[in-house]
Order: sequence, then structure tokens, then C-alpha cells
Amino acid sequence: MASGRSIRFKISTLLVLPLVSLVGLWGFAASTTTGEAMGLLKVDTIWSGVINHADFLVYTIEQERLAAAEVISGGVADPAQLAATRGKVDEVKKRLSDGGLSETTQAALTPEMRGRLKDVFTAVDRLPEIRKKVDSRQLTPGTLITEYSAVSDAVHHLYPSLTLGTDVELAQQAQGLIAASEVRELLSREHSLIIAANGKPSMGDMHMLAKLDGTRTYMFPKAMANLDAELRTPFEQVTESARWAAMERALDGYVAGRMLDPAVWRGMADPELKAYTQVVWDNGDRLLARMTPAGIAILVRAGVAGVLGLIAVALSIFISIRVGRRVSRELAALRRNALDLAEIRLPGVVTKLRQGKNVDIAAEVPPIKMCDGATSEIDDLAKAFDSVQYTAVDAAVEQAKLRQGVSEALRNLARRSQSLLQRQLKLLDEMQRETEDPEALSRLFKIDHLTTRMRRHAEGLVLLSGGSAGRRWRGVIPVEDVLSGAAAQVEEYTRVRVYPMPECGVSGAAVADLMHLFAELIENAAAFSSPGNEVSVRGELVGRGFAVEVEDRGLGMTPEARQAVNERLESPPEFEASQTERLGFSVVGMLAARHGITVTLKPSPYGGTTAIVLVPTALIQALPTPVRTPELESVSVSVVRTPPDDRMPQDVTAPGQLPRRQRTAKHRPETSQESALPRRVRQANLPEQLKQSPPPEQTEARSSESRSPEEARALLSSLQSGWQRGRQDSDQDGGSQS
Repeated sequence: MASGRSIRFKISTLLVLPLVSLVGLWGFAASTTTGEAMGLLKVDTIWSGVINHADFLVYTIEQERLAAAEVISGGVADPAQLAATRGKVDEVKKRLSDGGLSETTQAALTPEMRGRLKDVFTAVDRLPEIRKKVDSRQLTPGTLITEYSAVSDAVHHLYPSLTLGTDVELAQQAQGLIAASEVRELLSREHSLIIAANGKPSMGDMHMLAKLDGTRTYMFPKAMANLDAELRTPFEQVTESARWAAMERALDGYVAGRMLDPAVWRGMADPELKAYTQVVWDNGDRLLARMTPAGIAILVRAGVAGVLGLIAVALSIFISIRVGRRVSRELAALRRNALDLAEIRLPGVVTKLRQGKNVDIAAEVPPIKMCDGATSEIDDLAKAFDSVQYTAVDAAVEQAKLRQGVSEALRNLARRSQSLLQRQLKLLDEMQRETEDPEALSRLFKIDHLTTRMRRHAEGLVLLSGGSAGRRWRGVIPVEDVLSGAAAQVEEYTRVRVYPMPECGVSGAAVADLMHLFAELIENAAAFSSPGNEVSVRGELVGRGFAVEVEDRGLGMTPEARQAVNERLESPPEFEASQTERLGFSVVGMLAARHGITVTLKPSPYGGTTAIVLVPTALIQALPTPVRTPELESVSVSVVRTPPDDRMPQDVTAPGQLPRRQRTAKHRPETSQESALPRRVRQANLPEQLKQSPPPEQTEARSSESRSPEEARALLSSLQSGWQRGRQDSDQDGGSQS
């Protein structure tokens, strides 16, 4: 396509093509007319430089042929006369040769003229050979006529190319004059043949004479038919005279077989040939005199027509450009309005609608104003576009309202789900407290874990629909506890390993969102990696905050897919309900944008994908110093490995425990726990008889199959108490919102 053409370009093209054609036609007509006029003006040069010499060459050839005929006849010949005629022929030959023609004459010749003139030179170049045959008496009367006729035939073939074919009337007169010149040549051949035969013609000579006489008799009326009265009258005066009639009668008798004295014949033929030749020359001068004014007249007409045509072309160009610019401006104005609607007004309307502002459609889409006298079709198009843009903005308003309604509906449904799930969690707590059967407790814990995951998905729906999570924590929560809590919300939490990391905390206002963000990343890593591989979570303090790496060892992503996800995480687009794939990344992008967190995906050295989360310094805080009491300082406890926000009994299934760093800490009074996630203390709620059970190290080393029913029930009761206390803390800090 490769970009589209502009309206101005297309209109210009529509106007330019006819104008170019018009200019081309005008130029062609002007050049043709001017060429014809210049051709007529060149006739004077060609006539004086070529035609006069060529015609005189034919005349001198006729004279030499007549002198040669006297030699062939065997009678008394005048050598001086023969030499004189040959000298005249050679002189004319030099004038007509390339070296004899002037530069002006040569420049006026066309290629066709040059070719015909070259044929004349070729025929003339044979004269020395012909003359030798004449001197040695090798020619018969018939061959004498044939040899010399080659030169005159070449000249008469040259004439048509010299007429230039310009003015029809002048061309017709020129053709008639050429034909009259050929009639003279035929009469000259008959004259020379009779002289050469010297009263004793052979049968071949008589046949040639009859043929020449018949051709001459046929051509003369046709030549006269092409001539006008001015040019025809001199010929008629010669041919209708008594002397010409006597010559014709003598010639007809000779052809019929009667004897004719050569001397008597010459006495009749020589004067008539001379008179006829003079008429040819005089008419040539008259025709030449006509050509020059005709050429000038044509030039004048061509000039007038050219000027008028040029004015018409210029006027057409001016009007076309003016109309084209007007149409182009009207279309450009319509285009600007369309772009203004598409790029400014309509996005502005959508932005206002997203911000919950009221939109006045009439004010947002004012009608397009066209200039007075606008093209009717463009004016109709503007009105149609007014209707289109009003409909478009109205549709955008309705669509925004519909989306807002859908978002509110989804948010309300999600809030209701949150409320139901919270009530379900409380009910599960009550059931866990009232149940002492280890198997039933294990199932309840699984339901508890599923419910926790469902709560996260409900929170995700709230976030996607424009709301915020309902849960809140107060104080500063350790980052490791946040990550452990996020891991506990993943289905395959047993594969997640949270490695030890520096002691630092997160502001309680951001804990819910961060936990949700990390849970989505961890779940995604677990879903796209092999069940036998772990999902590693590492964290460390960096210059710009706290960096967390979530790494899986799966098949990884293609560079194109990874780039697309990174772009989506960097600039999360508005959520579209139709885009159901990768909802987790949509939630992550929204949460990251809310708190200024940077999330980047990169290839893992193990072949999978590593998600790097940079929590800004503004969200990272130092952990508060725990309040110690003297009576509890000597008590050393080990913190359980189950994440504080999860409900799953990690100690029941030892192989699936989330890896947690074992901490040794002094027990804090209940009042200091407001700033931290709920924590469970081992054996805090166990009966006295169970506190004598094996040490925690030995208990954790056992598998679930090696515990006795009494030990399992006691352990589950302890976990149940810790979870209920954690839920109570969570409810006090904000809970869920319906």
C-alpha cells in the first residue's frame, strides 16, 4: 500500500489529468499548425536549393540525350554541342551534390528527401559510363532512351517528397505541375527516339515510341485537372496552338508507319518543347510565390489559435484550481471535525463518564458549520456526519452507563460473595471448635482453604469492577508474613517455598492488596510449572525499596508473550469484560498501579519465568520493637510455619509444609498483636496432659501416619484456636464489606 493519498492530492489528480490532456492537445495542434506553416516557409529554400537545380538537371539531361541521339543516328553530329551539353550537366550535378547544397538547404531537408536525393546522385553517377557507350556507338535508340531516363525518373520520384504535403490546395497544384513536367520528359524521350532512329526505326523502337506517346497522352489531361485556371491556361495556350497540333499529327503519322524526315521533325518539335518547358518553369515560380504567403497566413492563424487556446487553458487551470481548493477546504474542514470528534471530544466524553461526571451531548457534539455556498453534496455529508457523531457520542454515553452498571452489578455481587464467604469462614471456625474428630477436622480445613481462595477471587472481581478490597490491617506487618499469607491462598501451596529474607514490614493499609498481588503471581507460577517443581519466593532490600522474586521452573513464555504481559503490567488497560484470559495479570497490573509497584517478567535460568516485584520505599517500614514482660522473657517458642492469613493446617501434613524460617521470640502480650498478622503459639491452648508430649522438633519430624489420634486432635485444636483469634483480629481491622 505501502500510505493513503490525501483529498487534495486526489482532487488535484482529477483536475490535472484533463488539464494535461487539454494542454497536450493544444500543444499538438499548435505544433502541427506551426510545423505546416514552417514547412511552407521552407519551400522557398528547398525550391531554390533543390527543385530548381533538379529540374534544370532534367532539362540538361534531355539536351545531352538529344545530342547523343544525333551521334547514335549516324548522321552529321556536332561534337562541340555534345561537349557543351555534357558540361552543363556536370555543372548542375555539382550544384545538386551534398557539397553544393548550402547548410540552410540541408537543414530544411527531411530524411525522406535526403533518401530520394541520394537516389538521384546514384543515377547521375552512371553518366560517365553511359557517355562512353554513346561515344563508342554501343547504344541503340531504345537503350539510349532507357539509360538516360534513369536520371529523370529519379528526379521525378524526388519531387513528391519536396511538396511537404502541407496545404491541400497547394499540394494539389504541386502534383499537377510535377505531372506536367513528366509530360515534357515523355515528349523529350519521343523526340530523342525519332532523332536516334534517323528514319529507320526498328520494331522495338516503334513499340517504345507508341508506349511513350500513349503514356503522355494519358497523363496530360490528369495533370491539367489538378491545376487551377491560372496555372492551366499557359499549358492550354501551348498545346492548343496550330504548331502543337501539327507536331501531334506528324507524330501520330510516324507511329502509324509513315515516313518522317528528322530535320522536319526537329523543326516542329524543338520550338514546342522549348515553349512547354518555359511554361513549366513559369508556373513553378507562380506556385512558389503562393506558398510563402500561405505559410505566413497559416502562422498567423496558428498564432491566433495558439494564443486563444493558451488563454482558454490558463482560464481552465485557474477555475479548476479554484474549485479544487474550495472542495478541498470543505473536505478538510469535515476531516478536522471528524478527527476532533475521534481524538478529542469522544475520548473526553468517555473520560468524563468514567469519572462519573454528567455529559451534555448537545454541548459535546455541536453541529458542523460549513461556509456559505458550500458544495451541496459536502453540505449533505456534513449533516449526515452531524447525525453520525451525535449517535456516536450518545452511544458512548449509553455504553459508559452500561459498563458502569455492569461494574456496579459485578461489584455488588462480589461484595455479597465476600460477605457470604466471611460468614462461611466464621461458620467453619465454629465447626472446627466443636469437632474433635481428626478426619473431620482435616476436611473442614480443606474447605476452609478453598473458601479462603474463593474470597481472594471475589476480591479480584471487586478490584476489576473498580472497587477495593474490604480487608484491612493496622500497624506494620512483616514482609515475610505477607508473602507466606499470599502463598497460603494458592491451591498448590505445598510447592511454594518462601526463603528467609531481611526483617522489614509493610504498612497495614497495603497488606491486603500486596497479599492479593503476590497470591496471583504465585498461583500463576504454580499453574504453569510441573507439579514436582517448587515455586521459589525470595526477597531482599534494594536501593529503591524491597524486591521480591517469584520464580517457577516451568516451560516459560515466548519473548512475544512475555513482552505483551510486561507492557500490560507497566500500563494496565481498562478492564474489558470480554477479555477473560490472564485475569490474574489484570488484577496484578491494577494493584501495582494503585501502589506504585513495578512488576516485570523475565526468563528464569531454570527455563521458567521469574516475576520481579519492586515494592517502593514508601510502603516499606521498620518492624516495631516487641514489648517484653519479665515473666515471659525466659519462654522460647517456635513460630509455626503456616502463613498467618491462611486456614490450612500445615502441621498435619508435614511433607506439604510451607518452608518458613524458625524464629525464636519472646511472647508478647495480647495488646502488642494489633500491629501484626495473627500468629499461633504452639501448645498455647493444649490441655495440661498434652503439654508433656514430645518436643516440637520430634513432633515436626514425624509424618501424619505416625501421630496418635490424641496427638492429632490436640494439634488441630491448637491450630483452630489460632485461626479463630486471627479472624477476630482481621474483623476488628476492617473485615469484609458487603
